[in-house]
Amino acid sequence: MVEVHLRRLRRADTSELAKLANNRNVWDNVRDYFPHPYSEKDAEFFISSKVSEDPQITFAIEFEGRFAGIVGLEPQQDVYAHTCEIGYWIGEAYWGKGIATQAVNLATTYAFETLGLLKVYAGVFEFNKGSMRVLEKAGYLQEAILKSSVQKNNMIVDEVRYCIFRK
Repeated sequence: MVEVHLRRLRRADTSELAKLANNRNVWDNVRDYFPHPYSEKDAEFFISSKVSEDPQITFAIEFEGRFAGIVGLEPQQDVYAHTCEIGYWIGEAYWGKGIATQAVNLATTYAFETLGLLKVYAGVFEFNKGSMRVLEKAGYLQEAILKSSVQKNNMIVDEVRYCIFRK
């Protein structure tokens, strides 16, 4: 198993965050509020908005002592307050090494054990087979296919919804 750690974001992550995030192949698989191109100013803004979260819900993914990406939890509200959405991305240089799967495992455990949530879910664009595999390897099950629910890169695509429940 690869050695991955989750930690709080640091201002020192700014340059590496901007470098890894400024990649069209990363952007193609995330939501459009993720800037592209991604600048150091974007990284500074993102980090400054996350460093004092309480409880912490956004984490730097660290692999072999280096910043490799982000994983975050978005707790839901109202009648959905026992659930959260998980989102993640890693720099393309780190793809295919099991890093994302380990980061998802760690964040999911945190959601259940620290935040006390009952369910974690993720939405994946239908063309992002790598992310589907990450979730499946992390124990998530396909829950639904939301037909024609996403517009990305001028295409209308399905969102594949995955979930996992606290045991």
